[in-house]
Amino acid sequence: MSEDPKKDTFRKNLMQKQSEAKVVRRIVLTVFIILIIAFSGIIGGGYLYIKSSLEPVDPNDQTAIDVTIPIGSSVSTISRILEEHDIIKDDRVFKYYIKFKNESGFQAGDYKLNKSMTFKDIITSLKEGKLLSEAAFQITIPEGRQLTEIASIIANHTDFEETEILATLTDKEFINSMKAKYPDLLTDDIYGENVKYALEGYLFPATYPYYKEKPTIEEVIEPMVKKTSEVVAKYIPKLQEQKMSVHEFVTMASLIEEEATEKADREKISSVFYNRIDVNMPLQTDPTVLYALGEHKDRVLYEDLEVKSPYNTYQNKGLPPGPIANAGEVSFVAALTPEDTDFLYFLATGEGEVIFTKTLEEHNKAKSKHITNN
Repeated sequence: MSEDPKKDTFRKNLMQKQSEAKVVRRIVLTVFIILIIAFSGIIGGGYLYIKSSLEPVDPNDQTAIDVTIPIGSSVSTISRILEEHDIIKDDRVFKYYIKFKNESGFQAGDYKLNKSMTFKDIITSLKEGKLLSEAAFQITIPEGRQLTEIASIIANHTDFEETEILATLTDKEFINSMKAKYPDLLTDDIYGENVKYALEGYLFPATYPYYKEKPTIEEVIEPMVKKTSEVVAKYIPKLQEQKMSVHEFVTMASLIEEEATEKADREKISSVFYNRIDVNMPLQTDPTVLYALGEHKDRVLYEDLEVKSPYNTYQNKGLPPGPIANAGEVSFVAALTPEDTDFLYFLATGEGEVIFTKTLEEHNKAKSKHITNN
């Protein structure tokens, strides 16, 4: 008995409609996924752009730039002027930031601003007129200086004695006040049992202008801590990914800073330190011995390597208890992004070249050729 032609036709139509519906659903799903991806890309790109725009134009450039804010300038005008002078990256982001923070009361005048200023610094300056005049004096802290050396530099530019400055730098009440202001930077690790100076490594090397004739010691030091906080803040998300503490990060950067020469590849030096840690070898870096000795010498002697100190990386494996100097940003970057190498040794020649080797035999050959001349 044959099937009913009408039922057969109905079934075919139903199957065709179901097939078409599947195709339509696939198309809709595909379009939806594409829209989601595109939307995510736009949102992600927008977030990264805004995040970048909120950061200083150049954290390391404190060159004074003359900026005039005319009387009666609106927020839009001020924002445009700041972008034209390369003080901010995007006038719209700055304008909306001001509106979001409900800031007002900006003063007209001739300002000296710089590319390293944060939005907060710029707003404070424009509201209080802090940079309406030339700096009374400035202090330059070179890369790689230790806390005691920085105390000496400050003493040379102020009326304070070096002992007074050191007393403040090691004063627990002052350190705790900095710790409260910059908690992401200054963690409990700075009070580690064997840490020599809690603020060692946390005074960023840069040029600091001061607009008061006679600031307090605390007012001289705080900008250095603040600057370190601003620099390190950029790398904290990456540190969290790598499960590395800020203190370990600052400590590693200080080792790289002290070992590097002008010609040195800091990423390679960084790789040697990490490679040694990975294979449970002591770091054996001479600057830690000198830090333990409290001396500055051109050459470390074999007898120096016997100094009993937790900072002596010839006798103790892993990182020292804390930083041994105050590193620049290039060393911070190297501490976070070591090159992928198999090197376990390096040495610096008299010409400043750094030679990297994989084995002790290769290292000794290089040492014989460039250092002992045997």
